[in-house]
Amino acid sequence: MLRGKKILLGVSGSIAAYKAALLIRLLVKEQAEVQVIATPSACSFITPLTLSTLSKRPVFTEFVKDQTGQWNNHVDLAVWADILIIAPATANTVAKCAHGLCDNLLSAVYLSAKCPVVFAPAMDLDMYLHPSVQDNLKSLKNYGNYIIDPEHGELASGLIGQGRMAEPEQIVEFLKGDFFSKKLPLIGKKVLITAGPTYEAIDPVRFIGNRSSGKMGYAIAEACRNFGAEVKLISGPSHLERPHNIDFVGVEDAETMYGETLRALPDADIIILSAAVADYKPAIVHKEKMKKGATDESLNIPLERTKDIAAEVGKLKRSNQVSVGFALETENEQKNAIGKIKSKNLDFIVLNSLKDQGAGFGYDTNKVTIIDKNNTLYAFDLKSKSEVANDIVLQLIKILP
Repeated sequence: MLRGKKILLGVSGSIAAYKAALLIRLLVKEQAEVQVIATPSACSFITPLTLSTLSKRPVFTEFVKDQTGQWNNHVDLAVWADILIIAPATANTVAKCAHGLCDNLLSAVYLSAKCPVVFAPAMDLDMYLHPSVQDNLKSLKNYGNYIIDPEHGELASGLIGQGRMAEPEQIVEFLKGDFFSKKLPLIGKKVLITAGPTYEAIDPVRFIGNRSSGKMGYAIAEACRNFGAEVKLISGPSHLERPHNIDFVGVEDAETMYGETLRALPDADIIILSAAVADYKPAIVHKEKMKKGATDESLNIPLERTKDIAAEVGKLKRSNQVSVGFALETENEQKNAIGKIKSKNLDFIVLNSLKDQGAGFGYDTNKVTIIDKNNTLYAFDLKSKSEVANDIVLQLIKILP
């Protein structure tokens, strides 16, 4: 189950850091590739030499490798991994990850991670039970991370209670059994996602488009992947990096997106239509750049309707397929969104309002309301688009057949 898996192991500063040595040995025995990132305080409890010898890789502890200024690229590390495990995860590291603090290499890698993340907390009983720590762990779960609860037993302080880091054998069994099969609810599911804008050509230079960046759709694609799905992302023009471990199809216009979507539709279990597809396109596409005449005061461009991808998917989808749509509205938001649920045969719709500050095109944040077929509303606060993506996917998981 773990053979060939690329595993990042984050070790933070706890007496339980000694367990990392056995955890590495067990993972290597399962033929996983293990790369260790240790916080500076972790090196007070276990030496990088020990961790490096067992993992057969150099241990990363700082952003900068040496006096030459060469740096350990946290983004590359995050992209490399199939999974990030932070064990032991101290109260300090948990708090940093929960609140986006980034003062060491491990927390920077966590914030860049596109893969599933597992925390194995280790701390004293009173620390673990403190409301702030419990709130931080809850936040990490809400972000889509996984927590391996600490065990009950004798602690370094002499107290007896919950706080001991899970044993390495238990962590490995979690990965082999529960995590890669049962714990990821979209394992075995194929998800088709459209994202970004479409550009409808006027001539070789000009086009009709919109301000969609694709950020929301890309975040949903990554969330589905992190929950175990096999994802195909059909994207209009975007400056975003292609997500790791996702089948990517780049398109330019609505006609091409329509064709690629219908081609992929029969194999999909879930269809998420987040693209901002142009409703109209020029009726005539000029082969040469249109020139401005000396006497031209205005320009008329005849338009015609593009194909309605969501409506066609609604007609063709099978009873065992689930479809999700998006509605970006400026007035009568809920009424218009509910109308689209029926006309497009959607299982639920994600509503954006351009009246909400920080929501809509171009932002890194979004504020959405999910409306299902029974007109039940689930309103969410303004969040990062990665958090919104998790909210959408978690709602999706609830209605899967």
